[in-house]
Amino acid sequence: MARLFGTDGVRGIANQELTGDLAFRLGRAAVVALTELGGGRDTRASGEFLEAALAAGICSAGGDAVLLGVASTPEVAFLTTDLGAQAGAVISASHNPAEYNGIKFFGETGYKLADAVEDEIEALTVDDDGPTPTGRGLGRIRRLDVAGERYLRHLDSVPGCSLQGMRVVVDCANGAASALAPEILRRHGAKVVALSDAPDGWNINDGVGATVPEIVARAVVEHGADAGVAHDGDADRAMFADHEGRVVDGDQVLAACALDQHRRGELPGDLVVSTPMANLGFHQCMRAAGIRVTEAKVGDRYVLEEMLRSGARLGGEQSGHVIFLDHATTGDGLLTALQFLGLAVRTGTSVAELAAGMQKFPQSLVNVEVADRDGLDGAGPIWDGVRAAERELGERGRVLVRPSGTEPVVRVMVEASTKEEADRHARSIADLVAATLG
Repeated sequence: MARLFGTDGVRGIANQELTGDLAFRLGRAAVVALTELGGGRDTRASGEFLEAALAAGICSAGGDAVLLGVASTPEVAFLTTDLGAQAGAVISASHNPAEYNGIKFFGETGYKLADAVEDEIEALTVDDDGPTPTGRGLGRIRRLDVAGERYLRHLDSVPGCSLQGMRVVVDCANGAASALAPEILRRHGAKVVALSDAPDGWNINDGVGATVPEIVARAVVEHGADAGVAHDGDADRAMFADHEGRVVDGDQVLAACALDQHRRGELPGDLVVSTPMANLGFHQCMRAAGIRVTEAKVGDRYVLEEMLRSGARLGGEQSGHVIFLDHATTGDGLLTALQFLGLAVRTGTSVAELAAGMQKFPQSLVNVEVADRDGLDGAGPIWDGVRAAERELGERGRVLVRPSGTEPVVRVMVEASTKEEADRHARSIADLVAATLG
């Protein structure tokens, strides 16, 4: 059987792969492994029945469930520790379409679980032979109606985030941050134009949000704004746009924040954590500044693990997950917006100037739907094609081919000195992936 947990929890099509029964059993298993849980969900319609099933499972095993209602992933992570809960759970499929959903857990520290703990929960879920208390041994459910305000007050306490005088467009992806993202920007002094902030249960990530930052980039130009920020469905990502409508990705944000902290002597060990997806230009920028880069596997939970192992306080991914470990235990799109846009205001520079501190190599990314993503390792024709591309590119580029941790997809990424060259190699390798694993 394939592993139940992917790179970010258990995920699949709601009521087909992620059923109410599975959510119930996950709740029971989590009580045995983690005890009392607090939890929130994004705006998907399926989150309602999955929340009920998960809470029922928790209570049936003797645990208490604190329901936060619609809440972002970083909000749940913060409130897990703020409320003194033993664990937290988020019902969300992040950037995936509305028909998908997922369940991911946090430990009492607010950090995502290690693989070994997820494996324990998975084994308990499959066996489902945990406790079945009766009477006063049953768990209880309560709701916390002030969760959002507690989280916003936490963000208010982060220093150096004044956005006074800045006009910002924010794309909320019709997701968990639809109310909170515009509010926190306004609290810090920005004039805000909000997009995709009217969730209906089905429009989450529907052609909007962090995976299509071109939407907010166009809106920045249309509204004459200084910058734009786009979140994903559970608001643990942030992608940006400058005043000319150019997209600014997570690599550029991470580079700008690392350079600023390095100049101020606030980057411990002159170290930052990234992943193999980071642009070559990011590595060149960090090397020129005397900042060391250590790599983690793709996925913000693995970035966090490497940060904790290495002592780094800053890390992130090109996709917009950035972890400011002094203020958060996971990627937090709202915090990232405050930090990056606040850096522009504090230094008297524009978002465009901050992004230009890192020169990007042209990059091509192709996602190939496959029948068997787990067959990639033994797929000889694909790796022959990769080696051929690498020989031709030499030191002028690189190739990365990896399976998605959450979807039936293999991702092909190529960087080269020109976009045309990157596209050519990416398409050639993608064709091999489709022919071999499709």
